[in-house]
Amino acid sequence: MSQGVLEKLQQLLQRHGVPFDVTRHEPVYTSEEAAAVRGTSLASGAKALICKADQSFVLIVIPANLRLASKIIRKERSIRSFRFAKREEVQELTGLTPGAIPPFGSLFGLPTRCDQRLGNEQYINFNAGNHAVSISMTFDDYVAVEQPKLGRFTDI
Repeated sequence: MSQGVLEKLQQLLQRHGVPFDVTRHEPVYTSEEAAAVRGTSLASGAKALICKADQSFVLIVIPANLRLASKIIRKERSIRSFRFAKREEVQELTGLTPGAIPPFGSLFGLPTRCDQRLGNEQYINFNAGNHAVSISMTFDDYVAVEQPKLGRFTDI
């Protein structure tokens, strides 16, 4: 299924006329490994996290050098229960393993939220359905295609 996600993502970006680069590399399992193998800054990594907010799942995208601010998210959005999705839930929702999820919740029928600080980077980089495939594109093109709700989702 992971190849299917890459194909769907490429078709989505092509349909919008958005330039992007696909890089194949050794499998990476941490944001630090991904930045190193891509030769990019950690801050340009678009880390896609599936979380459960009360009864709904949501995809939250943050810069890979920052941490998700669960307390801030709960308080600012009046959410009582907030947690990371379990590995099994991630696989059920996306067909992927954590770390391979691209920052496009729309591909999986999930609402997408994005920390506005990711926009401090002109280009963002992310795994594209596979731990050994990355896509690079501009942040502005990402926002234009995915149309995530921007906000504050990190501690800093």
